[in-house]
Amino acid sequence: MSKGKYYYDKKSLSYKKIKMTKLRFIKLFLSYFFPIILLSSGLCLTIFYFYETPRERESKINNQFLLNELEDLTKRMEQLDVVLNELGERDDNIYRAFFGEEPVGKSIRNAGFGGANRYKKYEGYEASDLVIKAKEKIDKLSKKIYIQSVSYDELTNLVKNKSEMFASIPAIQPVSNVDLKRKTSGFGHRIDPIYKTKKMHYGLDFAAPIGTPVYATGNGTIKKAKKFNSGGYGKYIIIDHGYDYKTLYAHLDELIVKKGSKVHRGDVIGYVGNTGKSTAPHLHYEVHYKDQKIDPINFFFDDLNEEEYDLMLKLSSTENQSFD
Repeated sequence: MSKGKYYYDKKSLSYKKIKMTKLRFIKLFLSYFFPIILLSSGLCLTIFYFYETPRERESKINNQFLLNELEDLTKRMEQLDVVLNELGERDDNIYRAFFGEEPVGKSIRNAGFGGANRYKKYEGYEASDLVIKAKEKIDKLSKKIYIQSVSYDELTNLVKNKSEMFASIPAIQPVSNVDLKRKTSGFGHRIDPIYKTKKMHYGLDFAAPIGTPVYATGNGTIKKAKKFNSGGYGKYIIIDHGYDYKTLYAHLDELIVKKGSKVHRGDVIGYVGNTGKSTAPHLHYEVHYKDQKIDPINFFFDDLNEEEYDLMLKLSSTENQSFD
């Protein structure tokens, strides 16, 4: 006997076999299997959203590591920025001030970047904010480093120029004068040895025997080397030291340099004499700055210590008779 399903027909008061149609088959299939399909789909979605695969977990860990490193790099760049700012402050307020140069200034050091959005290509990603912030920091640091580098190059040139200037500025006595006894008359109003009246004496007179070596007091070029002067200097030499400084050496007995010669501090340029308007063997020495005659007493800093300078200053201020 074939198995099947039956239903009771009230009209015929008998059982009749249920016939399986396509529609009924579909309904039965769905009634049995749809809940399973629905449950499986929900389970899959739950696993997809709430559970990670090993690869996803590894990728997430790597991404978090990179984000942490990016944040750390950004903080370190901020620390470097602080260091660069301190270097800039020293550069402007110490180094450049020492050389009398204008500071670079914060407005130049901290100037931004103009033009179109430089970081547009980094937008639209999970870490866009961090990446853009890091790129901005790198660009600003690069610019600050470049500006500081240029400034240090300028300072290097200034140091070189200053070294040349320090070597050129008159800084020693023009005759050997260890015991300071060879100065006889200083800068200022002194009694003229010929006319016996007070007259402005524009240099220092160093009494010394004829033939005593005379030294260049700084590096320079011989501007004049004359064997006669109608103004009373006799044989004399003028050295152009550059930087607006010149020195004059008068009443010489002999000149051993020529016009245009290069000399260095300490080179012998001639010998003490008694030529021109001179009443005794001596060297008349002058310092000119910007074509103005100034007191040479302020230009022996390579020769004299503090006590010796005080003594020289005292001797120089004595109002006595000059030798020329």
